[in-house]
Parts: sequence; C-alpha cells; structure tokens
Amino acid sequence: MATPDELERQYTLLSAAARFDALRTRDALAPSPDDADDAAVLDDGDDGDGAESDAATDTATPLNRKEALELLALGELLARKAAYGRQLSVRSARRAGASWSQIGAALGTSKQAAWEAHNRWIDEQAKQDREAGHWGVNDKEIDAARTLAGELDN
Repeated sequence: MATPDELERQYTLLSAAARFDALRTRDALAPSPDDADDAAVLDDGDDGDGAESDAATDTATPLNRKEALELLALGELLARKAAYGRQLSVRSARRAGASWSQIGAALGTSKQAAWEAHNRWIDEQAKQDREAGHWGVNDKEIDAARTLAGELDN
C-alpha cells in the first residue's frame, strides 16, 4: 500500500499532481460498481495492462483498491507539499516587505494565524536539524528565519 511518505520519495509536486489528477478524473468518470449489472468487488489485482478505460463501452474503469488508496495517499502528499511551499512563500513575502496583515489577507486568515503558523513551521525546521538523518537548518539559519518573521505588526 502506498503511503504519503513512500510517495514523497517517488514524486515531485508536479508529478504527484498529474498522477492525482489522472486517478481522480478516472474515478469521477467511472461508473459506480453499484450501477453495473455485474457489480463485483474491485480488488488489488493488477492485470499488468495498465488499462484505464473499457474499450468496449468507452468508459473509464473504476479504481481498484490499490489505486483508490494511492489516490488518498497522493491527496495527503499534495496537501503536505502545498503547506511546506506555503511557508516558503510566506518567507518570500516577508523578505519583500509584506506585513503580517497583508500575508494573512493573502492566505484568507488573520495576521495572527499566519504568524503563528509560520513560527510553528520554523520550530519544525529547527527540530529536524536535531533528528538523526535529517538535513535540517542550522542555528544561524533558524535565528535568521525568526528575525525575518519578526513580531506581529499593528
């Protein structure tokens, strides 16, 4: 079974989004097994042909269990990558002189929520440096990130 952590090593943001879109589209276009005359439980079976549509009826085939779980894991992976990218964009906005009020508005949230989320992200980056096997950021970089984040503006 695919997990978000396994898929993260396999996909970039763009390739994960493309795979997610392909599976989601197929899932949306496929008839429900309940609608089929010969409804059968879809299994993990992989017949190896990679077929994504039924040529006889020209409709998309429903996802099997493995693909449905992959779709869920890809959705989580995309959410994680988007959240990480969001904080990098927040950092860029601060470097460009944006206030926390402006950043909060751009995120559709309050300035306090934006500031707190960014500071939690900085804390996570600092924590990764202390965990074995991670290439986290060093203390100097954390201090610079905290300085850039600053305090809430009025």
